[in-house]
Order: sequence, then structure tokens, then C-alpha cells
Amino acid sequence: MSSSRNSLERWTGGSDGASESGDRSTSRRRTPADTGDDTAFLSLTPERGRALLLVAARPAALTLTALTVLVLAALLTAGSDLTGTAGAIAASWLAAHQVPLVIGTTELGLLPLLPTALVLWLTWRETARAVEPGSSRIDLAWLLGAAVAGPLLVTAVCSAVAEDASGAVALQPPNPLSAFARVFGLQLLAAAGGIASRLCRQLVSRLALPEWTIAAAYAARRTLLRLLAAGLAVTVLSFLLHWSRIGETYQAAGNAAGGFGLTLLSLAYLPNVALGALGVLVGASAHLGEVSIGLFAVTGGPIPAVPVVAALPAGPAQTWWLVLLLIPAALGVLNGVDCGRTAPDQAKTPWATLVSAALVSMALTLMGAVGGGALGSFGRVGLDLPMFGLLSFAWLALGGYAGLLFARWFVVPVGTTPEFAADDDAHSYFDDHGEYDEHAYDDGYYDESEDDYYEDDYPDYDGPELEVEMEGELVEEEAPAVAAAAESDLAAPEDIVDAEVVDPDPDPDPRPYFRSR
Repeated sequence: MSSSRNSLERWTGGSDGASESGDRSTSRRRTPADTGDDTAFLSLTPERGRALLLVAARPAALTLTALTVLVLAALLTAGSDLTGTAGAIAASWLAAHQVPLVIGTTELGLLPLLPTALVLWLTWRETARAVEPGSSRIDLAWLLGAAVAGPLLVTAVCSAVAEDASGAVALQPPNPLSAFARVFGLQLLAAAGGIASRLCRQLVSRLALPEWTIAAAYAARRTLLRLLAAGLAVTVLSFLLHWSRIGETYQAAGNAAGGFGLTLLSLAYLPNVALGALGVLVGASAHLGEVSIGLFAVTGGPIPAVPVVAALPAGPAQTWWLVLLLIPAALGVLNGVDCGRTAPDQAKTPWATLVSAALVSMALTLMGAVGGGALGSFGRVGLDLPMFGLLSFAWLALGGYAGLLFARWFVVPVGTTPEFAADDDAHSYFDDHGEYDEHAYDDGYYDESEDDYYEDDYPDYDGPELEVEMEGELVEEEAPAVAAAAESDLAAPEDIVDAEVVDPDPDPDPRPYFRSR
């Protein structure tokens, strides 16, 4: 099955001795793993160079295009001149990679997560499209290098532009070491995730990890998405409960352009607020300067006049808020059920469940660290990271163990062998959407007509005559009984029947040995 992905390795010719219409079973992608050559990728072909160029340039180009459109739209709707357009675009690129900015004397370390998520998704997607099964370590190193090199180059240019624009706009150039480190770390993480999503089983085999780590990783991904969706649902519910307060923040916008800008700003920071709501759900505290919000206590203080923050509860803490603790508990149980269905965990060896809980807690802690920061005079905004990570692991581990026991008792009994979650070679017979392709192995060997079997295997066959050379010894056997029976039949005239002997039609297929088995 052909693929539209920009892969690093593609087979570009037939094997030795094969004709143009020869056996299609040999027409497959060839990778360095087929020959055991780990240095095959050192000699870049034009196709490989094109794949690496797309990985390095396309995500960065799309990001810069989107940022340019947004900056120009914001400046034009606000009625401002275009003097600081280049500096604003450079600052937007740095902000999308969570590089702290200093505007005038105000430090802006709390940056929106939505642009960052979109940028990393572009890198993830492009890297996953380029990787091929059986890729060697050299292949993966080239791929990681290309995914990081493009954004680092753009970061160098944006840093220089920001420093040059500091004379025209109130923007101080960022710390170069911090800028390059953050861009490198985020892009490398996204590229590694894209590779792991395609070569999960191959990486587990190379690292000599147990098979159940695959099931743990896939269960962790599903649980992480469910937790983030739960935080987003609680945030939307808070918006609905405090709708009147949100309307008051739009009154200070002044005009339609100001209201549009506040809406875009709120949407960009919506993942930050949803992550804070998730931290509150598991029992940790979210801080916005002097303000502290938790299920057990709420401390008031000044907050920014933006719609996305106006939905914060004013307090005091309500008793019914404790019911929200059932959400992480239920999701932890569901995580355990997933591990019980796809991993050989048992009551005494719940390793996949514990590893899945650890992966989710580490991912949430990392997201909490990235999604927090300083916000000018308000102070630091973010979660209590140590408590956030520990409570997340506790809910998922304890609830996951209960879910594992439930799965063993009612879903997959002990002693059965559940199948693992995924295979890194799945896309060789599954299409890009994960659905089975019934034509994946349809290479033309079968047709409804009997005369079309195996036609592609013998392109030089021109005639019906077949010559077969055999070595053997002819042995004559005596058959007196048969001869006696023949003579008795000839001696009985009453048994003679008038008949016409008609030669049967020749076989329409002159190649009887080529018929379907």
C-alpha cells in the first residue's frame, strides 16, 4: 500500500533481475535495517534531503505565517502603525516557545499554552509522517536534528530582531541561553514523541524493556487526555456560573476591537486555566499572586481584568466541592481497567498500572511548570507543583489498582493473555486513520476470472506449449486381469452400444499448474 507521508526511506527501484512488471511482492520499502547497515543514511539522497528539509522548515514556516497574520490583524484593528511589526512577530515566536519576555519594566513569564501546544503538534505530526519502520539510530538522529535545527535557526533570527527592535518598541531582548534552551527542549520533546508514536514497539525492543510498557504508555496517553478534558469541563462550568462577572470585564474593553482582543487573549490562556482547574480537582492549590484557590480553602486578592480569569471562584470553599475529588478517582479506576485489558498485570504485579500513573503525573508536572510563571506586579501564577505531581500519582495509582482488580475479576480473568495495545508496524497495513485497509495487500494476484491468475508473475509467457524435462525409468507392469476382461467384452456382441467418441475441448487454460490452489 502506498503512503503519502514524507518518509526518510523509500524503495526506488526493482531488485536485481526483476523486470518492470515483475513480482510485486518485492516492491517494498527498504530500510537500513534490512541490510544491517547503520551508516546507509550518511549519504543523503535528494529524497532524503527533501524529507529532512520538510521536517525542519514546514512547522516553523506555518508557525511564522500564523503569527504574522495575527500580529498584523491586531495592529490594524487597534489602529496602530506598523513600526514595531517585526519586533512583535519575533516576540510572538519566542512567547510561543515559553521564552520569558520583558516589556518595558514588566516581566511576562506566564505565557499562553495554546500557541505552544499548536507549535509542538506541528513538529510532532511532521516527524511522525517522516519516520519509517525499521529506521536505524542514524536515521533517527538525522530526524531529531532536522526537527530541532529549523526552530533554532528561527529563534536566532528572532532574537536578533528583538534586540534590534528594542530601540523602537519597549521590548528587551531575551536571554539567548534561556531562549535556545527552551526552544531546543520543547522541539526535541515533540520530535521524540512523534518518533515514539510510530516506533513504539521497536524502541521498546531496542531498549530491552518489557512488553507491558507499550500498554502502559498507551494507557497513560488516554488517561492524560481524559484528565485534561475534565479540567476543561470544570473551567467551562465555572464560566457558566460566573457569566455576569465575565460580562463586566468586557465593559472595560471600550470597543469591538478591544473585545475581540480580550476574547483572543482568553482563548490563548484557556489551557492554562484548565490545567489550574485540574490541579484543584486532584487536591492541590492554584496560585495567582496573593490569590490561592483549592477545594479546602480560598484566599482572595487582586486579579487581572480579563474574562478567562474572572471565572475564578470568589470563595469561601464550599463543602460540595469535595465531590469533585471523585473525578480523578474515577479516571484512575478507568486507567487501571485499560491496563488490565491490555497488559498482563496481576494483583501482585501491577507494574503497567504504576508506570502509567507515573508517566501521567510526570507529564502533568511538566505541563504545570511550563504553564506557570511571573505576571508583572501580580507575582507568580501557577500550581503547587510538588503536591500536584504527588496527588496525581496517588489518585491514579490507587484508583488504577482498584480498576485493575475489577478488570481481572470481570473483564479479563487472571490466566488469559491480553493483546498489547499497538504495533509499530501497524501503519504498514493500516491506513493513516488507523482503519483497516482491505486493499493493503491487493497486488493484482487475484481476479474474478480464472484466466487471470498469476499473470503478473510470468510476463514473458507467450504460448500454450509447455516443455517439461523429467528423469525417470519406465517400468512395464503386467495386467492379465485387465486383458481378460477386455477379451470377454469383445466376445459379447449383445453388450455393444453404438456411440461416437468425441474429443473433449482443450483446457481453456494452457497452464494447469498455475491454477488456484
